[in-house]
Amino acid sequence: MAEAIQKKLKAEVDKYTQMQKDVSKSVSARQKLETQLAENNIVKEELDLLDTKNTVYKLIGPVLVKQDLDEAKATVTKRLEYINGEIQRYETLLKDLEKKSDQHRELLSGLQQEFQKAQGMAVGKV
Repeated sequence: MAEAIQKKLKAEVDKYTQMQKDVSKSVSARQKLETQLAENNIVKEELDLLDTKNTVYKLIGPVLVKQDLDEAKATVTKRLEYINGEIQRYETLLKDLEKKSDQHRELLSGLQQEFQKAQGMAVGKV
């Protein structure tokens, strides 16, 4: 009986470990998005300081290409909307993973207690 519980416990620990890796990846991705958000906010602030007589260039590969100011502002605004949407998606995902992780931790705790009881019974019989 203790062996069966031990196998189940090991399988659940492996699942929990994988879940923690997923959480770590999601946190890392969210941090990258936060960095991109900050960078794009700075770009937006700089573009807002310009007027129509200023020239704006966009870097495409190794070449600077002249770009319309309104087009540049629209591009940055769309990029900010996309990044904010992705951040919200990752926040939802992280909350869900955290909830599952807490439930899994409780399951592991219960299995550990069962395993210890089973070991205690096996020792008592010997």
